[in-house]
Amino acid sequence: MNVPHPLSRAVVATVAAALLAASAAPAHADETAPETTWSLTPATAEGPDSRVSLRHVIGAGQSVDDFVTLTNFSPHPARFDVYASDGLVSASGDFDLLPPGETPVDSGSWITVGAVENGSTDGGVLTVEVQPDSSLTIPLTIAVPTDATPGDHPAGVVAQFVPEADGPVQMANRVGVRAHLRVDGEVVAAIGPTSVSTMYEPSWNPFAPGILRIEHRLANSGNVRLGAETRTTVTGPLGLAPADASSQTREVLPGQTTASAVRLEVWPLFVALGEITVDPLVVGEDDVVAPESSTSSFTVWMVPWSQLALLMLVAAAVVLAIRLRRRSRADVQRRIDEAVAQARESAAVAQARGEGAAEPPSAQPRGAAVEDRTASVG
Repeated sequence: MNVPHPLSRAVVATVAAALLAASAAPAHADETAPETTWSLTPATAEGPDSRVSLRHVIGAGQSVDDFVTLTNFSPHPARFDVYASDGLVSASGDFDLLPPGETPVDSGSWITVGAVENGSTDGGVLTVEVQPDSSLTIPLTIAVPTDATPGDHPAGVVAQFVPEADGPVQMANRVGVRAHLRVDGEVVAAIGPTSVSTMYEPSWNPFAPGILRIEHRLANSGNVRLGAETRTTVTGPLGLAPADASSQTREVLPGQTTASAVRLEVWPLFVALGEITVDPLVVGEDDVVAPESSTSSFTVWMVPWSQLALLMLVAAAVVLAIRLRRRSRADVQRRIDEAVAQARESAAVAQARGEGAAEPPSAQPRGAAVEDRTASVG
């Protein structure tokens, strides 16, 4: 990784607070203490050079010498502890070293801080006092063990300010120089996604998509550091409602992993198909051939609860409207039928009354006429 502000250029690169007492009493800072400003830079035996880091390719069982220069910019003397430690990448993605007091187990233990005039060494830590506005060049020896594995072994050298007085809470202020150490041998570059997990948060609003949270770890399974460009894509059935996001990881050290998470607005179409694609990136000036892209697929089940609830409400409203309409039609038809029946009944009564009042055209019975015709014939 290209470090925009290398450890050697920062005035205070790491501030680590260690609670040295179990007492709950509040800490009191000495506001009258003069400000101390210092730096640690790569150097030759004659003094600082133009490098921003220590970079070496060393064979197993071999060693190399180098130097750093410690400069005290303050108008007063200051004491410093100078030591080496293993490198790591913090959760924020920045390069850092093991916390103060933690023993290095890899390349940090390969670096020996040499002796200087008026300095003392104890347990691999050089303690030295630097005069105001002056510099001190410190020799280093990097000795690689015979059983060291090929590839990158990140480390660093730091200068930690030693305050004059100890308090219940002591701050460890340190600046450093990064050491890019590579053991000669076969280079294996490999990085890819692992441990993929998903969580869908549906929206209460049926007209808005939910949030799909996708988490994974980016694992460097090779022996050289790599960066990565990560693309996360999600689609519904038949490619409906696609969504995607991209992120970039500056550096993942060999054998280490880093967490990554993205949030996508996704419509709940019962199921979503997703894919995480990692494109490896070469970091800084490293002599590495980037490997092929790697992918990891996943499936997410998403029940559209709010949409289903809305659909049920709409269906219930339609059924209710149909029932009300049918009931209204039945009521109208019943009234019509009642009116027709009443009209028919009224007509029948009126007709019955009319037939009872009318007189027949002849009062002579039909049988009498027959009898007369019979008599006349005989």
